[in-house]
Amino acid sequence: MELVFRIINIITPVLIISAFGYGYAKLRQPDMTQVNRLSTDLLYPLLIYTAMASKDFHILDYLPLIGGGLVVLLGSGLIGWWFARMLNYNRHAFIPSMMFSNVANMGLPLTLFAFGPEMLPAAVSLFMTFSLAHFTFGIRLCAPDASMKGILRGPMLWAMVGGVISSLLGITLPDWLASSTRMLGDAAIPLGLFTVGVGFAAFRVERWSVGIVGAILCPLSGLVVAWPLVHLLPLSKAMQGVLLLYAALPPAVMNYIFADRYQQDPGLVSAIVVVGNIASIFFVPFALYLAI
Repeated sequence: MELVFRIINIITPVLIISAFGYGYAKLRQPDMTQVNRLSTDLLYPLLIYTAMASKDFHILDYLPLIGGGLVVLLGSGLIGWWFARMLNYNRHAFIPSMMFSNVANMGLPLTLFAFGPEMLPAAVSLFMTFSLAHFTFGIRLCAPDASMKGILRGPMLWAMVGGVISSLLGITLPDWLASSTRMLGDAAIPLGLFTVGVGFAAFRVERWSVGIVGAILCPLSGLVVAWPLVHLLPLSKAMQGVLLLYAALPPAVMNYIFADRYQQDPGLVSAIVVVGNIASIFFVPFALYLAI
């Protein structure tokens, strides 16, 4: 019973902050364009770089975790490819939705609530891995002819590159600057949850059947791949928990944005994203149960 209450305490803040965003969107219909740009251009890059350039972050310590994350991505993609072929779904829309989950807006805060701030660098390592894959390989999966020029100019990518270099060379920010960038970066976590709620207020689900298939398959495929990995890789107990948590996260809203931008069946992706995030109320606690 104590474990049940702990899981409830972990998941409740995520649901409440998202619910505030949903309720505010229904009441005010805010335009979140500039807020989202602020998050992707400044807040998340600062969060990433500050965590990776901290004195306690040594990226080589997280290589097994990063490797495990890549295997989860590829394994989920292969399972998604098989189901897309069997069910005759648009593979360019369905496979990325099975691979790329909500690592930023849900993964980071859940890690913070479940494992404490000491595991945030581990979460950032997985966030970096998943994001780099999503904004490069993931875009190619969705739209093979898409241009990569805009991605290579993005602040998020350069924050990751700078963080890796700083970690390898032992470069750290002075305390006065690190405190400032950390405060700004930390704002990305609650703002991201709030933005998720706002985004769902505008979604309309028209294809419930594919939404249910994707909502179940996305976390289950991740967990099927991650479960043996946590026993094979040299990971601490907390890192095992982070990998299991990230494997069970719901599909990212960014999948819908890419599908809409490149016209790859956005209706299918929106159904998977919405139903998948609703289903995360069940799958995330299950992953936390396995993890802790």
